[in-house]
Amino acid sequence: MTGVERVLWRAVAAYRVVAWVYAVVLLARADGDYAHPLGAWLVLAALGAWSAVAPLAYAVRRGPALGIDLAAALGSIAVTGVLDTHERVVSGAQTLPVVWPAAAVISWGLALGWAGGLGSAVAVGVVGVLERGELAQQTVHNAVLLCVTGSILGYAASIQREAQRQLSSARAAEAALAERERLGRVVHDGVLQVLALTARRAATADDPDLTALAAEAEAQERALRRLVSGVVGASSATGTDLAARLAALASDDVDVAVPPVAVQVCPAVADELEAAVRAALDNVRVHAGPGAHAWLLLEETAEEVVVSVRDDGPGFAPGRLDEAEQAGRMGVRSSIVGRLRDLGGSARIEAAPGFGTEVELVVPKAAR
Repeated sequence: MTGVERVLWRAVAAYRVVAWVYAVVLLARADGDYAHPLGAWLVLAALGAWSAVAPLAYAVRRGPALGIDLAAALGSIAVTGVLDTHERVVSGAQTLPVVWPAAAVISWGLALGWAGGLGSAVAVGVVGVLERGELAQQTVHNAVLLCVTGSILGYAASIQREAQRQLSSARAAEAALAERERLGRVVHDGVLQVLALTARRAATADDPDLTALAAEAEAQERALRRLVSGVVGASSATGTDLAARLAALASDDVDVAVPPVAVQVCPAVADELEAAVRAALDNVRVHAGPGAHAWLLLEETAEEVVVSVRDDGPGFAPGRLDEAEQAGRMGVRSSIVGRLRDLGGSARIEAAPGFGTEVELVVPKAAR
């Protein structure tokens, strides 16, 4: 619960007590006019007890507390027709709880948004009409006022919660960026400089092994620079940035194209998708031959996340995957197709001799 929400709930608790005191004052003034004054006092005593424990009840179990609150409001209105005289009811006398039921309407609005505020206000209005026995102007006026109050406060509470959620997401992203920059500085001051020094020193040696070591150190330096330059995926309040995680797979042999904005999915989906993509890239390195190049593309639609991995290798004949599966080689079936099936998505693999291979991975955005 945010600080603003706590203030609002405290205000409702204070209103509930003030409204109860007001109802007690009015009953004390009209005590002799009630048909059953003892019953009226017992009802107000019950409302007073609930007013005292309601803040604790809402803090412990909000759902049951909402039900009790609205039941108390509706019941105290409905019982007025039994405890008060018929003459006072038809003459337009105040109901027994007076304005106390508005606390329940406000609470429903704060907890459930405008729909909760409006629905509870309509329920209070309907019970008020039934208690009165006619559609009196004052009853309609009170019902409309409650509907407007419940809807507006409920809508405002929903807007405030959404704003707080966005603020939390922005703070999480800012913290992740700061940590990424700190990590980048640490790596730059240490590992990158060592790799660069190794590449320079080994490149000047006559030993073929050291020359190979220089080339490998240089390649690792480039890869690590890409990793710490802002392409490391970060988790936030809404999930994991799949675009950043896939961008980190770029290398001299793999071109990656991702949207300029974060593509948020839950961490489990991001882990499985990245594993499937890595398996597809491993297949390119193993089966496409030396010098083969791969292209990785991430797309996001309103309903799905689509990842494509295409290479310029020799491809393979139709039915080759089925033959491999029958021979007991289940790599593609388990590492790619199986992962996507478990996520509720699909994997399509197309290839033709001399035209390379394309793997398309599709996952619903609602996958968990």
